[in-house]
Amino acid sequence: MEYRELTSDEVRDLNSRILYEDNHLLIVNKKVGEITQGDKTGDECLADTYKALIARRDNKQGKVFLGIPHRLDRPVSGICILAKTSKALERLTGMFRDSEVHKTYWALCCEKPSEPEGHLEDYLVRNEKQNKSYVSRNAKDAKLAILNYRYLTSTDRYHLIEVELLTGRHHQIRCQLSHMGCTIKGDLKYGAPRSNPDGGICLHSRNVKFIHPVKGIQIDVTAPVPSSWKGLEYLP
Repeated sequence: MEYRELTSDEVRDLNSRILYEDNHLLIVNKKVGEITQGDKTGDECLADTYKALIARRDNKQGKVFLGIPHRLDRPVSGICILAKTSKALERLTGMFRDSEVHKTYWALCCEKPSEPEGHLEDYLVRNEKQNKSYVSRNAKDAKLAILNYRYLTSTDRYHLIEVELLTGRHHQIRCQLSHMGCTIKGDLKYGAPRSNPDGGICLHSRNVKFIHPVKGIQIDVTAPVPSSWKGLEYLP
């Protein structure tokens, strides 16, 4: 199996974004604009790029396995977990389904929340054509979306909110924060006044905690915030 030849700059960049790795797991810091798995655009996905890295780094002649137990939307940055074995993939997929992977996100918002912390429960309905979710308790196919949020700090113009995601609905954080009046910076789809230069949104998968699906040890990984989040460069 042959993989794309990576440039030396790509190799350095990809290596610098590995947050955790062992024989079963690869956890990386996804950039805005990267896709987790292949889609109709035909663009190279993150899993395939890291397959090429592993093949080169470990001098693998055969096919490299990297399974995808969850997804991050293209405009979102942060922690992405990939499985290096079929056993890890099967178990991780079940753990995500059963909410055994605890996820924390950071969102840089255009407005400051009226309360410093809170618990949100909304019913969301997805519009497939628009690729967008709406709060709608009366829709027959609406699904309950639950999260906790906490205000952290502010820059000159924006406000950092930490989100503990308790369910995994389509565009859940984007929709619920917008609905409570805290639109995410750059998120035109949910009401932001302007786009970000990189075309992404300021939503970042910041931390994950879970029990290793094979080793049984606690995994606790944090991803540094993107350098484009001006005013927050001091954060680790």
